[in-house]
Amino acid sequence: MKKYLEILKKVNLFKGIEESNLLSLMSCLSGKLMHYEKNQTVFMSGETINSFGIVLSGQVQIVQEDYYGNRSILANIGVGNLFAESFACAQIEMLPVSVIATTESELLFIDCRKIANPCATACSFHSQLIQNLLHITAMKNISLTQKIEFISKRTTREKLIAYLSAEAQKAGSNCFCIPFSRQELADYLSVDRSAMSAELSKLRNEGILKYKKNNFELL
Repeated sequence: MKKYLEILKKVNLFKGIEESNLLSLMSCLSGKLMHYEKNQTVFMSGETINSFGIVLSGQVQIVQEDYYGNRSILANIGVGNLFAESFACAQIEMLPVSVIATTESELLFIDCRKIANPCATACSFHSQLIQNLLHITAMKNISLTQKIEFISKRTTREKLIAYLSAEAQKAGSNCFCIPFSRQELADYLSVDRSAMSAELSKLRNEGILKYKKNNFELL
């Protein structure tokens, strides 16, 4: 766990907690470190979970599949970020999504009940943890609202422009890199990949954008 201390210091869940307390905090929260290979399932839809994860290296995706196998990417989770915290804290009986490691990853799991219920020593950082967790959950709700804005657009073209404009704004530049492959982007925006690729080509030919793989430039 010590080799990930620099990452843990930057995790928003531990904001405001002294570095000297982080390792003892991991013990108090029964933190469990696990390794996953690329494309390995972390959580499977339908299971019950009590723990949420923190990405220490690699990346995971939150995905949802319907009865017919149509796949939608809800979120891409990178280093230092949490996943499945809302589901773990809500204590729902069946997880409605799956979590997949998209690269070789090291993940830290924390039992949500350890945060909600202070340990016998009543560590002073528990109130800070709860406050931090509430903030993270609120920010993710805002992010989900933005995704709804993207997919509510009527056409594939409008969805692409809305998403790429938001990514440019996030990067603070008209040149930026997106975290999705073409198929993943299609799944994220809930569009057909072929139609999306054709629309990207049209936008490039019209001089609206340039792109090469995951790198985009809005003109």
